[in-house]
Amino acid sequence: MKNLKFITAILILSFIGFTSCQDEIDNENGENPNTNSANSVTASNLERSSMRDGSFDDFLDGNSCSSILLPVTATINGTQVTLVSQSSYQQVIDILAEFNNDNDEVVFQFPLTVQLSNYTEVVVTTQGEYDAIVNACQQAENAAEDAIACLDINFPITILTYSLNLDQTGSVVIESEQELYAYMNNFSNDELFAVNYPITATLSNDTVVTISSDSDLQSRINECLMDEDAMEEAEENADTLESILVEGLFKVDAFVTAGVDTATDYAEFTIDFANDWSCVAENTVNTTVEDVQGTYEIASEFEVFFTLNFTGNATFELLNNTWEVTSYSETSISLQSTTNAAITLVLGQA
Repeated sequence: MKNLKFITAILILSFIGFTSCQDEIDNENGENPNTNSANSVTASNLERSSMRDGSFDDFLDGNSCSSILLPVTATINGTQVTLVSQSSYQQVIDILAEFNNDNDEVVFQFPLTVQLSNYTEVVVTTQGEYDAIVNACQQAENAAEDAIACLDINFPITILTYSLNLDQTGSVVIESEQELYAYMNNFSNDELFAVNYPITATLSNDTVVTISSDSDLQSRINECLMDEDAMEEAEENADTLESILVEGLFKVDAFVTAGVDTATDYAEFTIDFANDWSCVAENTVNTTVEDVQGTYEIASEFEVFFTLNFTGNATFELLNNTWEVTSYSETSISLQSTTNAAITLVLGQA
């Protein structure tokens, strides 16, 4: 009887030990490894988040799926520029930003070399070849197969591999985005994998997050892509607002501070916004009154922001602020101070 109890105790302890080890393996693997085939959502997330991000020179090529390798010569809005290093980018940015409602034009001299999202380098000899690369990028974006640039996995990470019958076959340490892309792009259909969680990732706002599972990774990607879409929409709204300002002539319809509307102080003036980021307030009733000079700026993040800066006139200097654009149309622009929500400004077409 004592021997039977002893054997039973050993079996129970062995079972507990096995269960504990199994739980540890499950915790290390995160999601069930049999869900992670070469065609799984996780495989796609890892591959897309490790693609080479070509968006850093979009101001130059307008194509986030590739970047142009320097040196390159291009004509920017009629000015020829040779870029020999990334420090040359500022010259291009300055030319493009000189006017805010012109049709920017970038014409490249061929041949040039581009690096694609799969890290390969391609020599492009004609505009037609380059257009084909741009079109391929647009198709990838439409199919949600382009790079996920809003989340950067922090390396190293470990990938655990399994046979189709779920026997662990090994592990591999991945040291970089390029390694991860190559690994996932070449992952075999007769194997399964699991990420050894937790891992960390850096979001586009430089926040570092801990990711504990495949579903957590998916959630983080969904969130950052939604933020990316919101920022792109805000950028488009900013561009539209710039055009409305330049093409119109405006007056102060309302300026409310501490509950008091002082728009009548500006009733005789119209404000003309030029496409070189300058503006001028002109008294249309008394032409002997000196014009008020100023500058303005449009920026965007998740919202659109409008900065005004008048000089030489105390009344107009009260409008100097960074305003959040709360609504706009062709005829009216509503603004709210970013430092005091009780201060509002409405500009209407004159």
